[in-house]
Amino acid sequence: MGHVNIEIKARSENNEHIRNVLQYNKADFVGLDHQIDTYFKAHFGRLKLREGNIENQLIHYDREDKEGPKQSNVTLYKSTPGSSLKEILTKTLGILVVVDKKREIYFIDNVKFHLDNVQNLGTFVEIEAIDKTGEIGKDKLLEQCNYYMNLFNVHQKDLLSVSYSDLLLKK
Repeated sequence: MGHVNIEIKARSENNEHIRNVLQYNKADFVGLDHQIDTYFKAHFGRLKLREGNIENQLIHYDREDKEGPKQSNVTLYKSTPGSSLKEILTKTLGILVVVDKKREIYFIDNVKFHLDNVQNLGTFVEIEAIDKTGEIGKDKLLEQCNYYMNLFNVHQKDLLSVSYSDLLLKK
């Protein structure tokens, strides 16, 4: 199942403030997920297997590496914990890097929020305005993303252009 996101990722020293804003705006708290994302050596885009206590998916995505809101084309496959999928991918593609994080997951309508604590990297916020049906459109998704960036006081200097996997590979 494929869909389009407009998203940002930013370093965050104020996750407590963001959490309060989300609660004030009656965000749906999905839970705290301990996620292990195994990135594989893909020929196009990024391919990762997410293993968590809430989310378990094989995720392929393609997006520009640029700061600020950016489009991400995403394809998801719901995986079963303990299946042989990771072994197959490891043997055929090889592992690029593993990202270990604790993630708080929230939703307001079609917008998903992550408050992340990533091992060896620090704390971050992600905003993903999601269009699963193609009915919302990129302009509205961008507007939503910018709205929440402003509401959370996300500063331009804190925006990241790359994924956690890229940051870990640079270390």
